[in-house]
Amino acid sequence: MLELKHIKFERDNKKILDDINLKIDTGKFIAITGQNGSGKSTLAKIIMGIEKPDSGQVIFEGQDITNKTIDERARMGIGFAFQQPVKFKGITVLDLIRLSAKRQMNRKEACEVLSQVGLCAKEYIDREVNDSLSGGELKRIEIALLAVRGSKLSIFDEPEAGIDLWSFQNLIQVFEHIQEMNNGTTLIISHQERILKIADEIILMKNGKVVMEGKADEVLNEMNIGHQCCKINKKQCNRNINEE
Repeated sequence: MLELKHIKFERDNKKILDDINLKIDTGKFIAITGQNGSGKSTLAKIIMGIEKPDSGQVIFEGQDITNKTIDERARMGIGFAFQQPVKFKGITVLDLIRLSAKRQMNRKEACEVLSQVGLCAKEYIDREVNDSLSGGELKRIEIALLAVRGSKLSIFDEPEAGIDLWSFQNLIQVFEHIQEMNNGTTLIISHQERILKIADEIILMKNGKVVMEGKADEVLNEMNIGHQCCKINKKQCNRNINEE
């Protein structure tokens, strides 16, 4: 469904993505994780067309979309939820839900969508998507919009950001619902282990490279082993310094 071939990307003479090669199958729930600065968010933006790679190809459903615009990719069925959601002065939440769903959803249907992301529908359905909404509220609304869009590929860039007061269990249920209803592929950039655990597969990035990929439980197990080794090595290092 989605294939990345030899993707390279630099900024200010610094390698952000260094020869990325990935294949992502249809119907999968994929999580991309890694430390800050590992290149994962940049990779998501390149898939959506927000950034253009210096070299390499982005193949979607057998078609080279490397030079296609964001709008063209959206029409092909790729949806993107930003880390910092955009605002639309003069447009209500209901307007956006209907635009995203590409049909005239009634108020009851729209309210059900908002309820799924933890918002009291009566309080939000007619509100403008502007500065009166907090970052967390905007984030939930954007997740709701992507949920009703029915995208073939739904990309979420750190969806947990700004919604710390909202139960992660509810967030996970929304993603599971999106996956079930859309029958498409969900790609999530996240640090949260609870989100990583529900993924079919995890892609681990470091310094602009993919260093590990595979089934979620296998990758998480390797990550935890590595984390424990780092702790042990750090303690041993400190012990050696103190002994000197």
